[in-house]
Amino acid sequence: MAFPVQRLRRLRQSGPIRNMVRETRLSVDQLILPLFVQHGTGKNEIASMPGQYRLSIPALLKETTKAFRLGIPAVILFGIPKIKDEFGSEGLDPNGIVQQAVRAIKKELPELVVITDVCVDEYTSHGHCGVVKDGKILNDETLDLLVKMALTHVEAGADIVAPSDMMDGRVGAIRTGLDKNGYHDIPILSYAVKYASCFYAPFRDAAGSAPEFGDRKAYQMDPANRREAFREAALDIEEGADIIMVKPALPYLDIIRDIKDRFDLPVAAYQVSGEYAMIKAAAEKGWLDESRAIYESHLAMKRAGADILLTYFAKEMAQILTEGQ
Repeated sequence: MAFPVQRLRRLRQSGPIRNMVRETRLSVDQLILPLFVQHGTGKNEIASMPGQYRLSIPALLKETTKAFRLGIPAVILFGIPKIKDEFGSEGLDPNGIVQQAVRAIKKELPELVVITDVCVDEYTSHGHCGVVKDGKILNDETLDLLVKMALTHVEAGADIVAPSDMMDGRVGAIRTGLDKNGYHDIPILSYAVKYASCFYAPFRDAAGSAPEFGDRKAYQMDPANRREAFREAALDIEEGADIIMVKPALPYLDIIRDIKDRFDLPVAAYQVSGEYAMIKAAAEKGWLDESRAIYESHLAMKRAGADILLTYFAKEMAQILTEGQ
């Protein structure tokens, strides 16, 4: 029946009623906080990501303690090495910055879930996510590096590894490498659907990982493609992924929904550095209410189907959810 019998505003007239019929719910338990870790002492603010820092290990421990007290269950670490080389050697070093950071966090906060980014771009002099020869990124040669990196992270105490390189076959290679070394129970959170996006620019500023030549379109996905996302996700699942991720989030809400509808695995969404920077910049200009923009953008990811949210706003979201929106 139509109006006046049907009045949809009946269920909107008070806060308790709205809460009771709310279709999509956010929880602190769904949040993962990305953090950048560097050598030395103190911390350095990232110019293109106000409120985000490159953290020394002592500063990192303070930040992870704050996050843990807010109820955030997990962090994902990105390393800033002292020296970069052609093969990203520090990323594979058992005493590299991420490996040191993992050990420090697990000693201080053993209950906090520590996820590590498995990719060499932060550590290579050329800024690409793989071995380079004659200007070409070599897929199969890169897999060996990724397996070695993942193993050093797990040996240091990482709870989950997250390959973000977009090389073909990397999930299977890492799964085989972990299993052969007795790490059968370590989950893989795969950047299964990672688009070649302009929204990563502030991250590359933070990590100093902009490609020295060319771009990453030869291995990251074309933003115009939808069906290809199904193939990427299906292959990663077949190779042993435990969680699959779509990155970026807000420009690809349709893809999050597609992946959620098609596959049974938990789906993660990464609200990337550019998305963070846009909200911060607009809020600083007074063009947006920052808290409301943060909440609404995360609600959109959850409504689209994401089970897990990787977000630089994790602490702000935890406070918003605690105080009530």
